[in-house]
Amino acid sequence: MSRPPLEHILEGALLAAGEPLSVERLRGLFEAHEQPEPGEVRAAMDRLAQAYEGRGVEVKALASGYRIQVRESLAPWVSKLWEEKPGRYSRALLETLAIIAYRQPITRSEIEEIRGVSVSSGIMRTLQERGWVRIAGHRDVPGRPAVFATTRAFLDYFNLQGLDQLPTLMALRDPDDEQPELDLRFSEERQRSTTADGHGPAEAPE
Repeated sequence: MSRPPLEHILEGALLAAGEPLSVERLRGLFEAHEQPEPGEVRAAMDRLAQAYEGRGVEVKALASGYRIQVRESLAPWVSKLWEEKPGRYSRALLETLAIIAYRQPITRSEIEEIRGVSVSSGIMRTLQERGWVRIAGHRDVPGRPAVFATTRAFLDYFNLQGLDQLPTLMALRDPDDEQPELDLRFSEERQRSTTADGHGPAEAPE
């Protein structure tokens, strides 16, 4: 039996995985004698992305690899498949996450200096439990405080390939605008809509 087209195999793997797959993981689907080169995998993913143009799903390149997902514009309808509503996050948590994303690596005391108020242990714990923030090391000063940075899971969750895709500070909305919470909600709805069986993708490992 002849081998199916490369993009068909990759498409099936992405739909079955329900999480981003890197080029190397996709290459690992094949025996050594038939393993495609990295450039061949990327070219096949480009062809697959073109085939999805104008449809309800898309191929998205993320920090951890490629993912097939429902288009964000369809979230208001697709999200109605689930009765459970995604959690809402406090302004303090969103501000803390934004500061870490733009100023990383950064210590907790530096975050508090920027915000002008203390940062609760609960906020830092929630960000780490979500897999969005990690301890990236320790500052070489007395007390050696931990420094925090974002993770690949953070980039994947917000549909980013890298930190250079974060909006510029000048492009951010007024701080009194509630749009950040809406962005989080639609990101969660989009991810929960990724796979056909109704289960959102697992967060990508760092």
